[in-house]
Amino acid sequence: MTLNITMSDKITKSKQEWRLELTPEQYRVCREKDTERPFSGQYWNHHLKGRYRCVCCGEPLFSSESKFDAGCGWPSFSAPLAAQSIATEADSSHNMQRTEVLCSKCGAHLGHVFTDGPQPTGLRYCINSVALEFQGDQASPFQKILDAKRGRE
Repeated sequence: MTLNITMSDKITKSKQEWRLELTPEQYRVCREKDTERPFSGQYWNHHLKGRYRCVCCGEPLFSSESKFDAGCGWPSFSAPLAAQSIATEADSSHNMQRTEVLCSKCGAHLGHVFTDGPQPTGLRYCINSVALEFQGDQASPFQKILDAKRGRE
């Protein structure tokens, strides 16, 4: 599956708009680039089949097919669902050199990517659970109606 993102697809909102739409923890992590505590998020030990979407905008980001247990306490993925769905930036905060992972559609902070993952990519996308929304493969008819109203696949 290939997703094409154009500049017109970008979502821009004020801090106040994001604060009204997100929980305080979602805002702190996704908009202020904080991190949830390890082993505290709802998806670190989650094994259902489906997609993980950006909690801020609904962009499909990762598939359960690429999820693996890295033992780090955060959901870990070996690859995004589509390369265009994420963006990366250098992050030198906390006296460390890391690569930050962002949603390419709304700019939400998702987590970080490391080069110690499984083959064939060798990458470990270490993502905050609070930045994700799970959509199971077996979505109920009610969920499909909600997703359609939100403009999601």
